[in-house]
Amino acid sequence: MFRKMSIVLGVTLALLLVVAGCASNESVNEQTEAADNESKVPATTDEPQTRIVTDMFGEVEIPTNPERMIVTNTRYAEYMIELGIVPSGVLYVADVEPDYRLDYFANHGVELIEYPQYEQNYELLLTLNSDMIVAYGATVGDGIYEQLSKISPTVAVPGTIFMSDAMPALAAIFEREEQLESVTAAFTAKVEAAKAQLAPYAEGKTVLVLRVDPNQYRFLGSKSQGASELFYQQLGLQIPEVLKDGEAWFNPFSLEILPEINPDYIFIEKRVMEGGDSDQSWEDLMGNSLWKNLDAVKNNRVFPVGTKDLVQGEGPIGSAYLIDFIVESIISVK
Repeated sequence: MFRKMSIVLGVTLALLLVVAGCASNESVNEQTEAADNESKVPATTDEPQTRIVTDMFGEVEIPTNPERMIVTNTRYAEYMIELGIVPSGVLYVADVEPDYRLDYFANHGVELIEYPQYEQNYELLLTLNSDMIVAYGATVGDGIYEQLSKISPTVAVPGTIFMSDAMPALAAIFEREEQLESVTAAFTAKVEAAKAQLAPYAEGKTVLVLRVDPNQYRFLGSKSQGASELFYQQLGLQIPEVLKDGEAWFNPFSLEILPEINPDYIFIEKRVMEGGDSDQSWEDLMGNSLWKNLDAVKNNRVFPVGTKDLVQGEGPIGSAYLIDFIVESIISVK
C-alpha cells in the first residue's frame, strides 16, 4: 500500500515540476520578448537636432552634433582640435602645409582633402557629403558663402585667421570657453619660459624677420598678429628701429636701407606659394653686397625658416614648435 502511495506521490510531484517548468519558461520568454521589443523602440532625447549660432553674416542653423564637418582651413582645424572639436575632414594645400600637422591630423582621424590655394572647387566639395562647413569668414565674400551654404550649413568665422582672434571666435561658436582658458594658459606658460631663456641673448639686440617674395622683399612688422605677435610682443624681441613703424603684417622695403637696418639676428623666409617662384629674388639677395656686409650675415646669425612653419604653422601646436626653433637658433650662436 505504501509502495502504491509512493508511486502516486512520485508521479504527482513529477507532473507538478513539469507544469512549473513550463510556466517558468513562458515567463522568461515573455520577459525576453518584452526586452527585445523595448530595444527596437527608438531612443528619445530632449536635445534638439539643430541649433542657431551667429557668424559674420548673421544667424545660421547648424547640426547640434554634426557627423561630417568639413573645415576649409588647417589652422582652424588645429584650433578646433585643441578645443576638443574634431572635424571629419579639412581642406589643405600640400606645398604650404607644415609636416607636423599631417601627422597631427592623422592621429586624430581627420581626413586631409587637397584643395587649391586661391580658388574654389565646388564640385569637389559636393562629393564630401558634409553636413556642416566651417570657413574663414574673410575668404568667403563675393558669393562664395552663398555657394558653400547651398552645399551644407556654413559657419563663416568672424575676425582674422590668427590664433588670438580665431580661437576665441571658435570657442564662442562651439561653446568651448573653458577649454580655451586651459589652452591659453598652457601656451602662455610656454611663451614665458621661452622669454626667460632668450633674455640673456636678446637683450639690446635686434631681430629682423625677412620675407623673400617672387618680386619684392618684405619685413615682418611688430604691430600685427600671428608670427608678428609671437616674435615682438609675446617673446619681446626687438625690431630694428628703422622698421618700428611698419603697421602691416609684412611690409615692403628697399634693399638700399639694409645698412641702416643692420640687425643682430635675421630669420629669413623664402616664400612658397601656388603660382609663385621666389628663386630669382633669393639669388639677387644672396649676391647683393649690402646683404653680404650685414653683421648678422658675417657672424652666421641668419636662420632660414619655411613658409610652412612661419605662417601656415600657427596654432597651439605649431607656434610651440616655432618658439622652440627661435630659442634654439638665437642661443646657438655667440
